[in-house]
Amino acid sequence: MKRLMLFGWVLLAAIVAGLGFIRLAPSDPLDWNTQPEFTEDKEFRGGVFRVVRSGPDGLERFHQIASSASRTSVLAGGPADGMATYITRTQVLGFPDYTTAAQDGDLLKVYARLRFGRSDLGANRERINTWLAEMEEGAGAVSAQD
Repeated sequence: MKRLMLFGWVLLAAIVAGLGFIRLAPSDPLDWNTQPEFTEDKEFRGGVFRVVRSGPDGLERFHQIASSASRTSVLAGGPADGMATYITRTQVLGFPDYTTAAQDGDLLKVYARLRFGRSDLGANRERINTWLAEMEEGAGAVSAQD
């Protein structure tokens, strides 16, 4: 019985340590404030890449929406830099997702991805589509593929 209790406490400590690592792991801007060179929309298990014709002020408008979103903070950059990266944490466990938005002429390129795990269950896609829809409502952005 004592061994079972000891095993239970060790298992609980390991779970708490793992969740603590996920919640408190440092985020290096050099690792996350980057974008792949995609030219069209892409979806993958851990995230999404969107290209939107936004006009030259797209990043500024996106930044206003993203930086005011719940559980989201700016990791690096901003509109003046031409690229910004945001961390959005899940509500319960605080898993970090990273979103990088970059202005490329009249195009806004948005890359959202998870840090831990293999699948985000569509959370990044849903969040980015919501933020882009808010941008569209505010200024009439049109998809770059249209």
